[in-house]
Amino acid sequence: MTGKNVAVVLSAGVGKRMKSDLAKQYLLIKGKPVIFYALKTFQDCPFIDEIILVAGEKDLDFCRREIVEKYGLSKVQKIVAGGRERYNSVYNGLLAADDCSFVYIHDGARPFVTQEILERLQEAVEKYHACVAGMPVKDTIKISDEEGFSAETPRRDRVWQIQTPQVFSYPLVRDAYRKLMEKLEDGLQLAVTDDAMVVEHVTDCRVKLVEGSYSNLKITTAEDMKTAEAFL
Repeated sequence: MTGKNVAVVLSAGVGKRMKSDLAKQYLLIKGKPVIFYALKTFQDCPFIDEIILVAGEKDLDFCRREIVEKYGLSKVQKIVAGGRERYNSVYNGLLAADDCSFVYIHDGARPFVTQEILERLQEAVEKYHACVAGMPVKDTIKISDEEGFSAETPRRDRVWQIQTPQVFSYPLVRDAYRKLMEKLEDGLQLAVTDDAMVVEHVTDCRVKLVEGSYSNLKITTAEDMKTAEAFL
């Protein structure tokens, strides 16, 4: 272990809900690709030592030329191909992130991660080994039954909307993903929607919730692009 911090930034998604021929993370906000803003934040962070960009196989050269080289993102030392599902892409990124202490897993479609969020996460991961950015929900949440009727109303002060980055001790999350992949190969049915789920499912490590920002939105729809432009 070297004490190195690595950011794995995911850029392999297609983004079907955007209804665009170009993947959402490559659409332009104020003249720069969505993913540039997150990469620049990690580039400028003094305790992030390396960035691994996980892209679609057909986008590897594009990412190298039009993003990494064009904008001088020197910390992006590896660009690796993603997989069919998000968890496949994360696992590929983790395998490329060898010899590090902590790994930051971040969705490239979240352009507004900040240095302050990264600092809070670093402090938490050093203490708890697993943490995720998120924010308490503002609205009352209802859990529905299979017929679409309200079945449960959880306490609002206990419900968080989860964001990225999600940060873990590298050996912890690497081994958790390896075990997950083995279980999936054996026929396990599990809808994996974030990295904390993987750690929670196959380890006994608790995941600390850390305040992110309500502005740390994920670009999913055309309306999100308008919001992002207004925010910039």
